Amino acid sequence: MSIKTDLEHELTFTRFDLMSEKYPDRTAIIYLGKRFTFSHLKDLSERFAASLIDMGIQKGDRVLLYIPNSPQWVISFLGIQKIGAVLVPVSPIYTAYELEYMIKDSGAETVICQDTNFCYAQEVFAATGLKRIIVTNLADLLPFWKRCVGFLFDKIPSGKCTKKGNIFPFRSLLHRDPLRLPVPLDPLKDLSYILYTGGTTGFPKGVPGNHAGMTSYVNDVTEDVAGSHLKEGEDVYIAINPLFHIMALGLFMSLGLNKGNCTVLMPVPQVDAILESIQRYRVRWFLGVPALYRMILENDRLDRYDLNSLTYCFSGGDVLPLEVFKRWKNRFKIPIYQVYGSTEAGHVTYSRLGKEPNPESIGRPLKSRECIVVNPATLRPVGTEETGELLVTSPYTLKQYWKKPQETERSYVTLNGKLYYRMGDFVRQDENGELVYVERSADIIKHKGYRVAASEVEAVLQDHPTVIGACVVGIPDPRAGERIKAIVVLKEDARGVTGGELIKWCRERLAPYKVPGYIEFRDMLPKSKVGKLLRREIRDEERRRIQKERKAI
Repeated sequence: MSIKTDLEHELTFTRFDLMSEKYPDRTAIIYLGKRFTFSHLKDLSERFAASLIDMGIQKGDRVLLYIPNSPQWVISFLGIQKIGAVLVPVSPIYTAYELEYMIKDSGAETVICQDTNFCYAQEVFAATGLKRIIVTNLADLLPFWKRCVGFLFDKIPSGKCTKKGNIFPFRSLLHRDPLRLPVPLDPLKDLSYILYTGGTTGFPKGVPGNHAGMTSYVNDVTEDVAGSHLKEGEDVYIAINPLFHIMALGLFMSLGLNKGNCTVLMPVPQVDAILESIQRYRVRWFLGVPALYRMILENDRLDRYDLNSLTYCFSGGDVLPLEVFKRWKNRFKIPIYQVYGSTEAGHVTYSRLGKEPNPESIGRPLKSRECIVVNPATLRPVGTEETGELLVTSPYTLKQYWKKPQETERSYVTLNGKLYYRMGDFVRQDENGELVYVERSADIIKHKGYRVAASEVEAVLQDHPTVIGACVVGIPDPRAGERIKAIVVLKEDARGVTGGELIKWCRERLAPYKVPGYIEFRDMLPKSKVGKLLRREIRDEERRRIQKERKAI
């Protein structure tokens, strides 16, 4: 059976539509206490889709989605997909400068934004190819009384927007008759989305994705990872991470919409609100970045909440510190399973449920993803338990960057007739077929001929009782190759802790060549908009400082 035949009905929204017919009255999402059933959500998305067509938006047109987690995000996502347009989801905290670049690069003519960031969309309107702006408020789809109370007590952020012919209120687009005639789509050829990720040239790269690429890993997660552990039509998942990120969107589809299950949708990751929602709605499935797990564990009101319903917890987006894994297991008597992937390759590996996960492992590859570990210089496969760079391919995915052929050539390689994406991560495969994350290649420190994983040193520093954050980088040195420097953030109540004490702490736990030579204290560490530690920023900052010092001599 050909790939196309296998996926000819597997569009991004296909299973959601099936669940809407099977469980019409089942709650699909809960947002700030308001429930939306599957049938209602489907109806709203089809009304929105019809309105987009009325505006002149056609198959293949790009629509930029510039709002936080909300029912409007889900309705927009489904509506855009159903008319064959291309979703371009971006962070709602991007500036006008970032927004202008992505609109121009993607060729989007429509922006869906929140009223609080309407000013940015309006600012770039004349400089881009925008034709229309759709504006919403976080509370637009809540009951009237909730909106009144929220605005009265200043609980709902809002902004001003002008009313012109090319400015459309989101709510007004939900009054049209629903879309009835489906738009013909090819799951392999037609684009579903363009996601943006960091670029080596300093500009974000657009990653185009087809419908088959997403549904392939969504189906893998639903059927092979969750499997019988997931209770169709009965389960509850909480969506905390922003849906513009591929990890969060994939789990939302896998565990929620595609299985007739309820998803508690969180607009912002506020810890007490998360804990209250888990308790109130008896959430069983949870996804968070390591920093969120740490924040929950350190919440001084944690004991007030009943979190016994939590059963399956996933971590992704960054390396999960062993200390966090152990504390979570001790506190809640359940493990944290790992998710690993990238914008380019989609979801790649998962810890398998039903057994105790190896905290060092990022799991086994999904069925639709083929992984090999190679020597980065020769691209020859390495042996079991040997460290190498991870390459990933799939017959379902597109393998290119949007309008960036040089970036594509740099990041993809052909081996044995297949085009692989170079993940840029060092891993090793154990005898059980699981991948153990070692380090991102850019963050391996070469010190006196040794290769030092920055994350390993950071994990040791973060085990110190006064440390809440650490970033380890290599500083160029003509004699040692690179010197190891650690940037550390201490807890607010920490007193009298010195760099010498932390170096001693490391010496007691690390081989001599891994011990930092320098410790610097700061109030915070640079993080990306999805919570990842930006080691490169620190490293570039240090290198600029060294260059400045050398010029001054």
